[in-house]
Amino acid sequence: MSDKPDNIYANPLGQPGPFVFDETVVNVFPDMIKRSVPGYATIINMIGNLAERYVQANSVCYDLGCSLGAATLAMRHRIQAANTRILGIDNSAAMIERCRQVIAADSGEVPVELVCGDVQNIRIEQASMVVLNFTLQFIPIDQRLAVLTAIYEGLLPGGVLILSEKVAFEDKPHHELMIELHHNFKRSNGYSDLEIARKRSAIENVLIPETLATHRQRLRAAGFGSVDVWFQCFNFASMIAIKP
Repeated sequence: MSDKPDNIYANPLGQPGPFVFDETVVNVFPDMIKRSVPGYATIINMIGNLAERYVQANSVCYDLGCSLGAATLAMRHRIQAANTRILGIDNSAAMIERCRQVIAADSGEVPVELVCGDVQNIRIEQASMVVLNFTLQFIPIDQRLAVLTAIYEGLLPGGVLILSEKVAFEDKPHHELMIELHHNFKRSNGYSDLEIARKRSAIENVLIPETLATHRQRLRAAGFGSVDVWFQCFNFASMIAIKP
């Protein structure tokens, strides 16, 4: 399966509708994520590193909003603990179908189960590692605490949550600077100003970013003790939260 170039928003005709993870996006997703999210490859690589450290024997790892399984594969190839399995969940049928092909072609030995469903309806049990990689930002704000609380309750002591998000900043000039730096990143990866503007229009009411302070407060409200940022590039960050 060769990656197709992302030119979804290159056509100047018509107003783009709300962003959805449909077959069109699935077909170009690897290229889209690589050219749109600074540090994405580093985050994925380090998820594998963290899995090696934190995954416990006789436990389950969850990739919530797994898309094409990048975080799932990162965990799969670095887990050292015995008798573990990975559960990947995504509400896009097109994503799950393509992810099944990716997993089937992979040589990893840790069992992987894929489920097409809403992460808000998945029961987290016997978990030692849960990944929310740019997923929470698509869930309505008033439902995010319930998601994190369910994760916390389903984690084993010493279990970890990796939460990666596009973030906002309280200081308006800094917020605008980070947006501009992100747009420059996208330009350097071949996106035109038209594509950047049309993508922003399509996604602005679908993806709702929050500040790091808000994320920290919510994670602690869910029960997590140790909470902080382990990676950040411009307005993209990843946090690690550990259950005592």
